[in-house]
Amino acid sequence: MGTRFEIVVASDDEYRVRPFIEAALREIEELHARLTRFERDSLVAHINRNAFHTPVGLDIATFELFEQAIAVKHQTHGAFDITLGTGDIVLDRNRRTLAFDRAGVTLDLGGIAKGYALDSAADILRAGGIDAALLHGGTSSVLAIGAPPDGTAWRIGLAHAGTLPYVDLCSQALSVSRPFSQIRNSATHIVDPRSGADLQSRFWAVVLGPSACLADAWSTALAVLGERPESLADEWTTYIAVEHE
Repeated sequence: MGTRFEIVVASDDEYRVRPFIEAALREIEELHARLTRFERDSLVAHINRNAFHTPVGLDIATFELFEQAIAVKHQTHGAFDITLGTGDIVLDRNRRTLAFDRAGVTLDLGGIAKGYALDSAADILRAGGIDAALLHGGTSSVLAIGAPPDGTAWRIGLAHAGTLPYVDLCSQALSVSRPFSQIRNSATHIVDPRSGADLQSRFWAVVLGPSACLADAWSTALAVLGERPESLADEWTTYIAVEHE
């Protein structure tokens, strides 16, 4: 996914927890291999080649991932979108298939893949009885399992955060989206799906909630919108600011 993932587990039994940490890291690697659009043998590349011509069958977890992505797209009126090109995804829940409604549509899961990988890795850790851990992908997507033994939450520092220098995470996910580049006049890394242009606003968004995958999606959307939409449920905490010159 073009970034570094790390897992910290609070435990006094390294030999018990290590296999679960290694399994969680393998899960992240396997999800990268499936969800990247840049490798020809990935699932996403397969979908991009074939979904206009014939529906592509999906496993339950991947189908639900696409359902979540489409739901956020509708709730944000297109401010978040995993499709590139003009067109839409067509999901068939009975057959559990995905299709494109026209030629030229492609998928890019860059806006949610890190969070989805963190959620999946955390499930493995929890299944191993691990109740205190911190995971991150590229430092912008973070997931906390419980709290550290010596505190009530994991304290996460936020760079360039102004009046929000840190957040405390306990059994929550965090995502930060900063669409503007640190280099003046250089391209941004978030595109406004509604126009297809690099995002020109200087909003940055912090989102905390129960899912790292959805936190990634919503932080991306809020960086585009510059405001919290009414469709976002109360279980999500948000912070939106403007970067000043």
